[in-house]
Amino acid sequence: MGRLYFSTVIVDRRKAPKYERLFRQTGPKVFFTALGSGTARGDVLDYLGLEKAEKTVYMFVTEEEEWQALKKELQRKMHIDAPGGGIGFTVPMSSIGGGGTLRFLISKEEYEKGEESTLKETAHELIVVISNRGYTDAVMDAARAAGAYGGTVISAKGTGMAQAEKFMGVSIAAEKEMVFIVTKTAQKNSIMKAVMTEVGAETKAQAIVFSLPVTDTAGLRLIED
Repeated sequence: MGRLYFSTVIVDRRKAPKYERLFRQTGPKVFFTALGSGTARGDVLDYLGLEKAEKTVYMFVTEEEEWQALKKELQRKMHIDAPGGGIGFTVPMSSIGGGGTLRFLISKEEYEKGEESTLKETAHELIVVISNRGYTDAVMDAARAAGAYGGTVISAKGTGMAQAEKFMGVSIAAEKEMVFIVTKTAQKNSIMKAVMTEVGAETKAQAIVFSLPVTDTAGLRLIED
């Protein structure tokens, strides 16, 4: 056991079925899927051997050892390191809103906490809220009441919900909305607590919340002022 990471894998949408089969066999039990598109310039695409194509974005939580094992499979079976293969990266997590959320995200009864991330002491944090679709306004109302300024919403579909339901004790819908909120670290706990209280797992929104350390920012002058 060890540190927890918020992991992201971005691949050509045409290859999505192969990646989903790999995840179901050897990867994370619960993962969230969103759609995207490449925006790199033509000369960059040529240099990297990439095509400007529609992308599939996979987001999930892994333990350090599990990510290393998955990384090997992505390289060996999916050839993610080859030109046009895709990209994967991880960000250490700093906090999670409750034990039920933790067990849901990693689909395990027990978790042995590892050493704290060296990135934890940062000026800002990214709060990630995952809720049932249609509850974004309620999520942001709760967050703003605790000091948040705004958020970014991404529509996503959850996979592995049925297997993970036992850790939350409720039926989990597959259609999700992810809200990204950047805030001062000092305000993080109050915002997360407000979200958990107003739209948490026991409400119709069934929101779960966790945070990631932000090492640098741009465009946050309003928050700083």
